[in-house]
Amino acid sequence: QVQLVESGGGLVQAGGSLRLSCAASRGTVSSAAMGWFRQAPGKEREFVAAISRSGVNTNYADSVKGRFTISRDNAKNTVYLRMNSLKSEDTAVYYCAGRFTSLDIYYSLLSRYDYWGPGTQVTVSS
Repeated sequence: QVQLVESGGGLVQAGGSLRLSCAASRGTVSSAAMGWFRQAPGKEREFVAAISRSGVNTNYADSVKGRFTISRDNAKNTVYLRMNSLKSEDTAVYYCAGRFTSLDIYYSLLSRYDYWGPGTQVTVSS
């Protein structure tokens, strides 16, 4: 069974950048579609970005399009989320998720994912 662990969160000023990483501490994610979600206090968990097994296909929430970039390095068993031009409304706990699939597609729905990391806090100060 895959265990996912996020890292790279922290406190950053508005306009700044962070890069989140999601590593598989057990198992491999090279055969999994991966996604990033976030949850702000008092709000539901929401989709941020998703990437297919090969990394060729990606999808983004409208709120982060043009500012965030999802990528993966299957050799390192790691998925990344590069976040630029951060805004206070990006403040949330960020979660990575995975779903094993034989297809080179991404998933944007929270319910499609089987594996989740514990999350990493991102706080953007204005």
